[in-house]
Amino acid sequence: MIRLMLVDDHAVLRDGLKNILDLESDIKVVGEAVSGMDALSKVPDLMPDVILMDINIPDKNGIEVTGILKREYPAIKILMLTMFDHDEYFMSAIREGADGYLLKDAPSQHVIEAIRSVARGQSVIAPSMTKKFLNFQQKPAEAPKEKKDELLTEREREVLLCLVQGMNNKEIAQELFISDKTVKIHVSKIFKKLDVKSRSQVVIYAVQNQLVPLP
Repeated sequence: MIRLMLVDDHAVLRDGLKNILDLESDIKVVGEAVSGMDALSKVPDLMPDVILMDINIPDKNGIEVTGILKREYPAIKILMLTMFDHDEYFMSAIREGADGYLLKDAPSQHVIEAIRSVARGQSVIAPSMTKKFLNFQQKPAEAPKEKKDELLTEREREVLLCLVQGMNNKEIAQELFISDKTVKIHVSKIFKKLDVKSRSQVVIYAVQNQLVPLP
């Protein structure tokens, strides 16, 4: 059962989402928050598996709250659900550790599947944001001063490619003929070496710095 928390200041949207999600046997809405501070105060008691987070909320915005929660509770998955399709919001959310980024015009079934995907450890990016994401390949970021990618072993590069292709740990283990535990170790080392906090973040870093072929 996926324990889900809704963070949005619009009651109609929260109620609509809750009504839809209540029909799913594997998802349970365990709490709601109407502002950044409200979310931060409730998370320690609710400890959800996934948080569906709006960006434009009172007090602290959703991106700020995501950064705080990812530092304090890195195991909690955070899926942004917003009306903003601007590059700066998208990249800021990913930098703060968001596990996915969806737009509010997404069909409800896409939102449901995205919740399941991030709960499994996969990253989710709205289709309309994918072009912006892949454009980083044509406009690569300045090379990191420490050449972080050179620290990766050959096996870690193979795991990184699997991450970019959207595989979860079990799928990576099957692809590379290694154990789930070994995959977790490699993923943890990749995150540390590349100084990233989430799968979405490591995927964007890899594409932006041309560490792997385009998926």
